[in-house]
Amino acid sequence: MDKLIEILEDIKPGVDYETCDTLIDDGLLDSFAILSIVSELQDEFDIAITPADIIPENFNSATALWEMVCRLKD
Repeated sequence: MDKLIEILEDIKPGVDYETCDTLIDDGLLDSFAILSIVSELQDEFDIAITPADIIPENFNSATALWEMVCRLKD
């Protein structure tokens, strides 16, 4: 999870990823940021994120993102 937070902070600094659960709903992550996150997560964790995975529920919080990464690694 620490590496995920580091990736998020590199892409979009200044957001409290530890507690925010409305990253998409509040517009904190735009489409460019999401594509950057997808690319970084795929490289870092050796996973394949499909278009079906790119839904607000998976990107609204760092916890949701981490759960997606763990699910895709299995």
